[in-house]
Parts: sequence; C-alpha cells; structure tokens
Amino acid sequence: GLDATVEASVLDLVRTLQAETNAAVLLIAHNLGVIRTLCDRVGVMYAGKIVEEGAAATVFESPQHPYTLGLLRSLPRRGIRKSQRQLATIPGNLPQIGTHLPTCVFVDRCPLADELCRTVEPPVVEVGGGQWTRCHHRDRLAELVEPPAVAGSDNVHGELALTLDNVSKTFHQDGTDVPALVGVNLSLYDGETLGLVGESGSGKSTMAKTILGIESPDSGGTVEFDAHELAARSGDRPTADKRSIQMVFQNPDSALNRGWTARHILERSVAKLTGLKGKAVSERVDKLAADLRLTQRHLDLKPRQLSGGLKQRVAIARAFAGDPRIVVADEPTSALDVSVQAAILNLLSDLQIKSKTSYLLISHDLGVIRYLADRIAVMYLGRIMEVGESETVFRGPNHPYTEALLSAVPNVDGEQRERILLEGEIPSPANPPSGCVFNTRCHRVIRGLCEVTEPPLVEVEPGHMMSCHIPIEELRRLQSHDAQAGETAPTSATDSTPATPSAPQAPQAPRG
Repeated sequence: GLDATVEASVLDLVRTLQAETNAAVLLIAHNLGVIRTLCDRVGVMYAGKIVEEGAAATVFESPQHPYTLGLLRSLPRRGIRKSQRQLATIPGNLPQIGTHLPTCVFVDRCPLADELCRTVEPPVVEVGGGQWTRCHHRDRLAELVEPPAVAGSDNVHGELALTLDNVSKTFHQDGTDVPALVGVNLSLYDGETLGLVGESGSGKSTMAKTILGIESPDSGGTVEFDAHELAARSGDRPTADKRSIQMVFQNPDSALNRGWTARHILERSVAKLTGLKGKAVSERVDKLAADLRLTQRHLDLKPRQLSGGLKQRVAIARAFAGDPRIVVADEPTSALDVSVQAAILNLLSDLQIKSKTSYLLISHDLGVIRYLADRIAVMYLGRIMEVGESETVFRGPNHPYTEALLSAVPNVDGEQRERILLEGEIPSPANPPSGCVFNTRCHRVIRGLCEVTEPPLVEVEPGHMMSCHIPIEELRRLQSHDAQAGETAPTSATDSTPATPSAPQAPQAPRG
C-alpha cells in the first residue's frame, strides 16, 4: 500500500483530473477512509452481489445492511487500543468460489438470518434519498448491539529484548554511496509492540532486513538480542537466534510455497526451527492451527485455495512455529479488507498475550498502528525523527514530519480537515539535505538554523524523544493554535475513524 502522504497526493490528483475532464471514476478499494473521502456514492459488494448502495455520507452514517454495518464496526475506533477491547469482527468466511450460493449471499454469516433468508431472495428495498439495500430484516438492525468489551493485552515493559546501537546501512550503487540507515538507536522490550512508520524510502524495510540478518549493518553499529550481539548475516547466526526472530511478510502469496499444503508448510517450519520429529511435529502444528483458528480442512489446502485472510494466518503460524521472542511484521494487514484485518489484529494481540512475543510492526495504516502499537518510531530518510508512547505521539505535540503524516490520514466521519502538504518527493538518500534532513519539506522550518545544524534526537518529555530544533512547548503552542484556527492538528487528523456507527433505530428520511 501507499504511505499516507503519497496516498493523499494521489487522491488530490484524481480529484483534479476528474474536475478538469468531468470523468466518471469507479474506485475499488478496501480503505474505507479513501472511499468516504473521494466518492459521491458507494456500493457494498458481497459474494458477487451489491447488497447496499447509496450516497457515501448516507451509507457511512446510516448503514442499512448487516454486512455494511459489520464492516464499519470492524474499523479500529477513535482512540481505542488493544488494551481496552478487541475489534469487532464478522464471523465466518466468504463462500468458496464455485460453491452454490444461498438466496441471501450473506445468510451464513448474518446474526439476523432465519428461514426466510434461506428460502426467499431478499428484494431491493428503497430506503430513501437514493439509498437501497437487499435485506429482509433491515428494520431489525437495531438488534445488532456491539459485543461487550473484551480486554486485550495491557503491555508493561518487560526486559530489553533487542537493541540497535548506532546502526547505519550504506548501499553502493554505480559508484555512489547511498545511506539507507544513519546512526539509528532503538530498543524493543519483551512483550512490546513497536510501530514503525514513515514514507516509502524512509528506511523501514532496511531496518527490518538488518534486524533479520538479510542485510549487514555498516561497521561501528551493532544489533543486540537478549544481551548478545547478533551476527550480521542470518546464515552466520545459530539456530536459536534464527528461531527467536521471525518475519511476517506483507504478501503471503509470495511468501508461501504454492505447491505445498498449509500443513506441509507448517510441518517443515516446525521441524527446521525446533528439531522436533514425528508425532511431536504434528502436535505442534495442530496447536499452531488452533491458536490461529485454522481448521484441519484449511491445513490440507494449498495457498491458492485459501482466502487472503487464511493465507495470512498460515504465514503468522509459520512465524510462530519456533516460539519466537520477536516477530517483524511488515504491513501484515495491508492487502486485507477491514473485517479480515480486524480478525488478524485480534489474533496478533491474543498471541502476544499468550507468548509475550515482541512485535516490530511496520505499517502505513496509522489506525492499525494506533490500535496495536505500544510505542511508535517515526523514520525519515534513514533517521529516527520521533519515538514515544503511542498515545503520546498521536496526542501530540509532534515533530513537524509526524504532524504532516497524521494530517494526511483519510477519515470516514466526513469531517473536512485541512491537510499539511509536504512539497516534493522525499530527497535522494545519496544527496540528503544539510542540517535537518526534513528542512526542505518542513512547514515549520527555521531559516538559518534548520538548513545548517542537524538537531539531535533528545528526550523532550518522559519517554518521548524528538529530533527538532523547536522546543516541545513551542510545538505545543503552534499546533494548538493551528487546531483552534481550524487547521489540521494531530488530535483531529489522527481521529480517522468515527465512533462505531449505530444500527438505525428507524427508517431514515430521504436525503436530498
């Protein structure tokens, strides 16, 4: 997926071209914030059928089909974190391609389903204002109360698990040195989720590869795990270290062997990482399947026969095959719709509670980061610009780069917010700006200082570190003033999901 700033620029371009050409746009997306921001009308599709359609504002504010309501309730809520409750999910799975569909395609997953739904195809019901739905029981949606809050993990920092000390990584391309990481210092604790955010090209993936031993750090920097220095290359690490640090990739299609069943994939990983044999391997695979809510039938299928969510569950199970201490998750939910995303986030939270595994979570989705991460590190051009507790970072005051990232998040509440525009592309790491590397795009740049002197990464308040010349109290004043003036401030910009939509109490009046 695209990072928030690039995504916002693309949406701006689509709007501009549409206005200039008067073109119609059919936008297909999982990102409900993008749909709400860009679209005039929205159609909700399930198993090949449109089950609801209407003006975007109307559908988002007053959904009239159980599936639409379930999708909206699956979003990470405004400010809600894993320690407060798990995300609402839609039980079950989409029907397999080629299977016979019932009269109502959603009947097997719908809590309102009855014999009428199984025997009579639901008619198109006009709601008003151009909104319509296919549901026998639209008038009963108010019965779909949210499940009670179920506490997730409430992380307390454990022992230090991983430390990056002055880690740099320089690539050599066509005789030119290209620094991808520059003097990175970062820590990860037992049982903690550290969210890593930043635009594409900021160094996030290089950091992950350096931790995993896929890339070697430059001399002078070290990666320490469990109080010992890790070998630079994975091939030189003992099995115990390999087992302890595992990866969940963004795209399970390319990460899983298409010729093997899910069972064989997991058995191979268990045998390789644990040394178990025979029946013990099968028992371990069965336990992993139970933890990841994979059935025996799922285990006997090949990846191409599994849905995106099920494939990602297999990929996560493989990462946990050797009972790792640390899992690096690179965009683990970016290709999933919001209901499947919610289920995966709940699973990751559950697994962390059981195993005390630490996560390094890389994601462009700041809603996912806010829900799952205990702390957040913000990267730009290979450097750490800000690190702090999740709510500290989202509440602000922020580094100006973080402020801009948060302002670019599309929202589904329909509220119009002014966005902080970052001019131009991220500079080439081969020729970074002097002074503060963000000064060429910063809306709060101090001329004569920021271009000359690079600010150190220092603690600006307890547990909150920032690399910026502007004092924290001045940032607080500036960002508070902007919020009061109606401009985007971190607090409003990051509240990208509304309070969960309520099921309608009665049919809605038509909207003009």
